[in-house]
Amino acid sequence: MNKHKAILPFLAFVGLASILWIAKAYAHLAIPVVQLTGTGPMLDVYFISRWLAIAGLIYYGFKRKSLTAWIIIGMVIGAEIGHDWPKFAANLQVLSGIFLRLVKTIVAPLIFSTLVVGIASHSDLKQVGRMGIKALVYFEIVTTLALFIGIGAINLTQAGAGVTPPPDAASAAAAVSAPPQKWTDMVLHIFPENIAKSVAEGQMLQIVVFSVIFGIALAMVSEQKRRPMLAFCESLSETMFKFTNIVMLVAPIGVAGAMAYTVGTMGFGVMGNLIKLLLTLYAALIVFAVCVLLPIAVLARVPVKRFTKAVAEPFSIAFATASSEAALPRALENMETLGVPKQIVAFVLPTGYSFNMDGSTLYMALASVFVAQAAGIHLTFGQQLLMVFTLMLTSKGVAGIPRATLVILLGTADSFHLPVWPLLVILGVDQFMDMARTATNVLGNCLATVVIARWEGEFPEKQQVGSAQEA
Repeated sequence: MNKHKAILPFLAFVGLASILWIAKAYAHLAIPVVQLTGTGPMLDVYFISRWLAIAGLIYYGFKRKSLTAWIIIGMVIGAEIGHDWPKFAANLQVLSGIFLRLVKTIVAPLIFSTLVVGIASHSDLKQVGRMGIKALVYFEIVTTLALFIGIGAINLTQAGAGVTPPPDAASAAAAVSAPPQKWTDMVLHIFPENIAKSVAEGQMLQIVVFSVIFGIALAMVSEQKRRPMLAFCESLSETMFKFTNIVMLVAPIGVAGAMAYTVGTMGFGVMGNLIKLLLTLYAALIVFAVCVLLPIAVLARVPVKRFTKAVAEPFSIAFATASSEAALPRALENMETLGVPKQIVAFVLPTGYSFNMDGSTLYMALASVFVAQAAGIHLTFGQQLLMVFTLMLTSKGVAGIPRATLVILLGTADSFHLPVWPLLVILGVDQFMDMARTATNVLGNCLATVVIARWEGEFPEKQQVGSAQEA
């Protein structure tokens, strides 16, 4: 209760600032000014009320002790700095630059370790072969539908069109004028010739190809030889998750720097594009849930009411924390309680976390085309498909960490010679988008476990589940 009461000072000063803004903008009333010190600058009460509101928000952040809250606080502080001191704010891009550099260091080891563990840990391919093929076919069909919905939504709303680039974006945009590649060059570019070079250059798809082949090769060697390497990759994967958590601690500072730079150089006009992008994502996810997931549930004869009740808690955990990993324990438990056999839950749900990122796939389709629209780059439908299919491949295995799609988008932007500054713009509202796409990932994976169980003929009838729960 005390945590919720801590927001009251912020709300009070926001109310005061809103009244003063209305009086200044519409009633054309003169706002009184005060001088805090004898020789200090003259400050109007409207300015003071805004910063008192921010002070109240910072107080709430210390009481709330939540990374999500601090990211929102960083966004607000950055926007205010960009509005009040635009020249100073233009230099704060270094803060977001530090954060993005740290994020980029995560890409290669995280993708390598998670993909190798996901493939090589199931060495008995005969045992999981049938179920694995069914699951992968289902995953790819559903994520492809999500991809098309994402492309359709962003091309319909044109949320990135009209974004004014920052003054130094010309050099970044110049990188886009690379000579066109033949399709043979594009296919050849998928395969690595030197994995160290691929890592150094941030060639995401090459890292994925190497990791997949490495994982298959590791699954084919004897248990004695496989176990040490698998243990190393498992340890590396866990370490990179913790590394990511450490990096995300500076996310509020990076968000503040990105927002200050964005507002300071482009003004508040860019916020309209961000809100449009946010609404586009939420609308597209609702369309995906209603037009794709719901018909699948009906066709697979999933008990929708019982499933909704079972998935409600992991869904809300994922939405609140923006982390699929945080919702995994409760999702595993609730799917077993629903009646899905343990061996199917244990295989399908973790595999889905790597290969069935419905919400993230839809978001990456939106965000990648938004980057091109903001940069004024026209992409044909074929070019858009190639880029988002690459994103879909390179995203495998990183669903468990907050804002993992930012890592993937940065790497893909480099690979396709797209400017990075539109991603800095997105960074300001990425938290709100991450919450929705992560919750959709969890919803889609929970549904996948029931569908595969029904496909395997191992999902019990309602009476059997009820009796099992009573026992």
